[in-house]
Amino acid sequence: MDQDQLAAWEKGRMPRGKTLDLLCRLYETDAQGLGLAGSYRPGMPTLVPARPARSRSAADTPVALAAADPAGEAIEAYRRALDSTLASTTASATQLEVLDEQVMDLRQVYVFAPPAEMLLRLLRTLEEVRLLSGERQPAAVQVRLSEMIAVLATLVADALMKLGRLDQARMWYGTARAAADDAGGVELRSRVRVQAAMLPYYYGPLERAASLAKDARLLNRGRATSTGAFAAAAEARALARLGDAEGARGAVRQAIDLFDRAPVGSDDDAWAFPRRRLLLYLSGAFTALGEVRQAHRVQQEALALYPDRTGIDPALLRLEEAMCMVHRRNPAEACELAGSAYLAVPEELRTEILGVRAMEVIRIMPARIRETRAARQLGELLALPTGRT
Repeated sequence: MDQDQLAAWEKGRMPRGKTLDLLCRLYETDAQGLGLAGSYRPGMPTLVPARPARSRSAADTPVALAAADPAGEAIEAYRRALDSTLASTTASATQLEVLDEQVMDLRQVYVFAPPAEMLLRLLRTLEEVRLLSGERQPAAVQVRLSEMIAVLATLVADALMKLGRLDQARMWYGTARAAADDAGGVELRSRVRVQAAMLPYYYGPLERAASLAKDARLLNRGRATSTGAFAAAAEARALARLGDAEGARGAVRQAIDLFDRAPVGSDDDAWAFPRRRLLLYLSGAFTALGEVRQAHRVQQEALALYPDRTGIDPALLRLEEAMCMVHRRNPAEACELAGSAYLAVPEELRTEILGVRAMEVIRIMPARIRETRAARQLGELLALPTGRT
């Protein structure tokens, strides 16, 4: 096969059957793939013989449509438009890096900032992410944007929950789950679900809290991650309040085991699960189980790990310490501790969720104890509007 023969085929002369068969074997294709076959019925597009392929790649042996074929031209133009769309993006690498930095800054500030203030900051960044996500982006970029939406929407939901805006919080947790599922990562999907379990844990129903935490734990599949430890600890304290002592103790053991084997995370990140938060959740489980010695031990260890500038977690720990005093039949001391813990929190952080937890100190008392002067005074304190305490 020489240059003259190739030139003859390019001008429209067809090779002999035996030659055509050898060419098909050589390039592992058929005559159509070589551009040497087509329909010759009147009115049908004519296929012009293409240059023989230089390799065995299908991409190197296209069927060339005649320039006179309007349908072929339209098909090719549409293919080029699709290629252009797939290659286009409105989000540069720098934009994504800046957004990542903004999200991380918000995660760190969220640890100690008032929820009302955080709502505005979170929504501003979320709007930037939403605008980019609404444009056509490559798949990898869209995944990153969905991950950002999931994190930011979860923090918005958490802020709304702390402020007592429960219906809005519930809807935002749903948005966060949808974004996490869109991103597809198992770690993120698990984390968003266990975060959402906090709403029914504090406001009910407890069965929903246990169910969400269990879903998160099953998604984690026993992997030694901080999210896995978080899910097991959240399930433990929900089961303990539901009266499932055996299930709660098993979940406590799993939470400790996963946490001890997981990589160490940051202490100053609202999206992390440091040791002090693990101890907070274990405190909730032990307190609900009535295991006051264990509860007191983890409460004191956790309180020693919190910095001076932080959120409401130390107050939550002291309220659980007050609940342990109720179990020890020291209701007056319990009410005094609960009241001082509540008032020690700065007013801008003294939100609905803290009042709900403080009321739990009174709720777990026997009926006759709730009528004592100390219990009545605590109830009156918690009933005062913010700013009047």
